[in-house]
Amino acid sequence: MIVCIAEKPSVARDIARIIGATADHKTYMEGNGYQVTWTFGHLCCLKEPNDYTENWRHWSLAALPMLPPRFGIKLIEDRGIKEQFDTIERLYSKADEIINCGDAGQEGELIQRWVMQKAGAKCPVKRLWISSMTDEAIREGFRNLKDQSHYQPLYLAGLSRAIGDWILGMNATRLYTLKYGQGRQVLSIGRVQTPTLALIVNRQKEIDNFKPEPYWVLATLYRDVVFTATQGKFSSKEEGEKAFSTIAGKPFVVTAVQKKKGTEAPPHLYDLTSLQVDCNSKFGYSAEMTLNIVQSLYEKKFTTYPRVDTQYLPDDVYPKCPQILNGVYQSLIAGQSVYAPLVKPLGGKPLPKTKKVFDASKVTDHHAIIPTGVPIRGLTDIEQNVFDLIARRFIAVFYPDCRFSTTTVLGKVEDVTFKVSGKEILDPGWRKVYGKEAKQQTDDEARKTDEERVLPQFTVGESGPHEPTLTEKHTTPPKYYTEATLLRAMETAGKFVEDEELRAALKENGIGRPSSRAGIIETLFKRRYIRRERKNLVATPTGIGLIDIIREELLKSCELTGIWEKKLRDIEHQRYDAAQFVAELKQQITDIVKDVLQDASPRKLVITDDATEQVAKKPKSRKAAPKATKPKPNSAKSSDGQQPAIAPSDDLIGKPCPLCGKGVVIKGRTAYGCSLWREGCAFKLPFG
Repeated sequence: MIVCIAEKPSVARDIARIIGATADHKTYMEGNGYQVTWTFGHLCCLKEPNDYTENWRHWSLAALPMLPPRFGIKLIEDRGIKEQFDTIERLYSKADEIINCGDAGQEGELIQRWVMQKAGAKCPVKRLWISSMTDEAIREGFRNLKDQSHYQPLYLAGLSRAIGDWILGMNATRLYTLKYGQGRQVLSIGRVQTPTLALIVNRQKEIDNFKPEPYWVLATLYRDVVFTATQGKFSSKEEGEKAFSTIAGKPFVVTAVQKKKGTEAPPHLYDLTSLQVDCNSKFGYSAEMTLNIVQSLYEKKFTTYPRVDTQYLPDDVYPKCPQILNGVYQSLIAGQSVYAPLVKPLGGKPLPKTKKVFDASKVTDHHAIIPTGVPIRGLTDIEQNVFDLIARRFIAVFYPDCRFSTTTVLGKVEDVTFKVSGKEILDPGWRKVYGKEAKQQTDDEARKTDEERVLPQFTVGESGPHEPTLTEKHTTPPKYYTEATLLRAMETAGKFVEDEELRAALKENGIGRPSSRAGIIETLFKRRYIRRERKNLVATPTGIGLIDIIREELLKSCELTGIWEKKLRDIEHQRYDAAQFVAELKQQITDIVKDVLQDASPRKLVITDDATEQVAKKPKSRKAAPKATKPKPNSAKSSDGQQPAIAPSDDLIGKPCPLCGKGVVIKGRTAYGCSLWREGCAFKLPFG
């Protein structure tokens, strides 16, 4: 008997139907010489500290670091899991062959390997490796089964990841909780989550400490077109006024008209991160929500495997593309054939095949996320939104480049040079697939600053009157991270990169895997290290305090964590030794424990609880200012226990702090505060 095991019951039933195992036995299917069963994701996990020794049951600094000589696994304590595992163990004991039908990725491999180890499976094992759940993909996968040994490096990479996370997470969490947590909250430290939190905290500090600097921009209006001085920004008003006086009343002369034609290729196909970025930017979906939606589309057979980090297709997918497009052609949204007019121009001729789409050297375990060709049906609105992005992107890559013309006009008044640029679309090409939403639909459009406008005809040498302006502006602080920009930063080890080619080069050193990043962000929310303010990700006092307390750069460095991630990928590709990776982590955690235990500073952490979180979420309203009263000496708080409403004014400087009553009000870069802020007074009043 051949036993097939999948990761979910729904997947197992699809496989069973294809191979003829139609008899239902509740916990497995049987027929045609096969038995098909399933896990529910992880059935096993690494043993906990107290499973190795009783001394590790209780949290103690003296017990750190905890480094088992050999790691072991155990069954997760759950009655349903035990019942399912008992079935698997019984089937394995009588099997002639096992076919691992788990999700085709590192985590899926680890899940099934642990179950086989725990069940003591002895028979030969084959691996089903597929990128979509269509009937044909499953049949083709069964025709091309490979021996399990082929995927041993993948398993070792997954095992190394799990052990590395255990070593760092178990030890560092206990270490920091016992040393700095004041017995009030577990301080969760993680190999990926802590550097991710550090990104958010550091960005927030940049914003809080930002001091706006004034600058002046000289521009002029000529023939209803605004030209900007090429000299750039003036750092002082006097400089700007001097230039302004130079050109006032003098004629504007056009000195050059340059026209240049260019092309813009279609955007790359989606990997998981770029899809999560677009879904967050366009629909406000969280990274986790997008992952769940595209996973659902995969299981419903409408799109291919989602947990991928490549935006390319292998050559063997090219012959299938016309059939896939035909399925998209037949798909309906709200009863309308929205894709038929877009697919129709591609029919009747060979599809273009470019390296930007088909490049086997850039495909790892799976290819980019594309439709399977199964016409969609029964989708929810949010599923339709995500499918629509994937479908349009797939159609667009077969369209011609967008052709445009860029016009640059230079002008001069006395010795001051001015410039304006315009862009005219000559042939929209792939942009037809998106229509008016092209700029919003493509994530790499955000970096383009030229306004798409057609300039009037200018002639070199023409001259005329103009209306100059000198405008005072201020430098702006960095923007808060959103989930979209945070995902990009995680992908490139802290470097927020818009350029697609550069992003691809940095992916090897990203923080975490595409499939795990959504979960990491959700963990930061659950730990109350961050919160949402509209789309912005804002660190809580606990999150900021935790990063401030961690002086061990190893724990919060994006670059170092990215290097660890690259080593895990190298293990998967047999370029690095798994045992060496684990040995390095053991030494690193030993050094960290030693450094923290030697810390004699009185570092403390602000704990974010329900009350402080609700206060933080209260909207700041400037309309309350007219009701403000002047601070009374020695009045610590308002009647509701919160910081009283006060109108921001320099009149407050030197007066008693309205919150603590002990210090005096001082003026900072962006807000008024208390002179005793170092002693813990939290009074802060942003400038009005």
